[in-house]
Amino acid sequence: MNSLWRFAVVAILISGSVLPVAARKKAHHAPTPGKTDTEAATRLQVFLDRANFSPGKIDGRYNEVTSKALALYRQSRGEQTPPPQKGGHSNAAPNLAGVDVASVNPVFISYTVIEADLQSIGPSPGKPAEQAKLKFLPYHDAADAIAEKFHSDIHLLEQLNPGKLKTVKPGDQLMVPNVEPFELASVKDIKPGSETTSRAANDIEDQAEEPGSSPGEAPGARRQVAVKIDTKTNMLGVFDGEKLVAAYPVTVGSAQTASPIGEWKVRNIAKLPTFRYDKEMLQHGQRSGNFHLLPPGPRNPVGVMWIALNKKGIGMHGTNEPGSIGHAASHGCIRLANWDVVRLATKIKPGDNVSIH
Repeated sequence: MNSLWRFAVVAILISGSVLPVAARKKAHHAPTPGKTDTEAATRLQVFLDRANFSPGKIDGRYNEVTSKALALYRQSRGEQTPPPQKGGHSNAAPNLAGVDVASVNPVFISYTVIEADLQSIGPSPGKPAEQAKLKFLPYHDAADAIAEKFHSDIHLLEQLNPGKLKTVKPGDQLMVPNVEPFELASVKDIKPGSETTSRAANDIEDQAEEPGSSPGEAPGARRQVAVKIDTKTNMLGVFDGEKLVAAYPVTVGSAQTASPIGEWKVRNIAKLPTFRYDKEMLQHGQRSGNFHLLPPGPRNPVGVMWIALNKKGIGMHGTNEPGSIGHAASHGCIRLANWDVVRLATKIKPGDNVSIH
């Protein structure tokens, strides 16, 4: 299954939906897509997001992560990746034959900003020593909060709402992608999981658990859900038996702090975690006595959720930089956008298998 899953992604990249390296460098300076192109690309991204085959941040472009998500969505339905449309160019719309993107209507909706949207914003210093003095690591500003709520790239929101994002206040009307909103206040109610703890999520000892079981699960019950993380394509797949049921883009470890290849299990799930920031551990894998405990919040380095594996210090978690997902390197862990890690947490439980390959 692993080889078939990777083949689905590779096939669509080769088919021409993703630019070669030289072309990507030129495209970096390409003009902003027109309104019609932006709406069409956003329609596909919203469709995939709703189907739980996340394109990462919605930016209104046919980007590489969107192509990978589309390939895995087709695989989940037992479909072959169709050839590119005739006459298309390297950054043209992919072949969407059989994909019901028309079900996304409207693509954009009008959203009225509420007081709660602005309650989790505030100044957040850049240095860990200063961050550790706070009780909460909030969004930087209203635009940051609204963008995360609607899984969006801030530049897309600026394009949709010219001149409005710098002075957002309750009652303002904003155009946003038509996705299921990510509600920060609801994270504490996600099930299964553990409540907020003052103990650093990446510093909790492994706990003995019956394989395949979870709190509240009937004795002898067994589930067939498994997570498979492809470090070559930077995609995480959720499988129910042999069937791929969801996929999310991830950031994996670097050459210096590689993600641990192998077979692991989910140990526990911590919501709104505290994070132990130890520079030596992050850069060289060696614990030191010089560390800072960073408070919970959406701009904590591990985001709003920590899904611990049975390897101390390693987990699947959220992020304080959603734009980095699928592109940058982590410090060994598996990093997802906050809205995606919360959805992942609703699909898995302690004891489920996690394969990193």
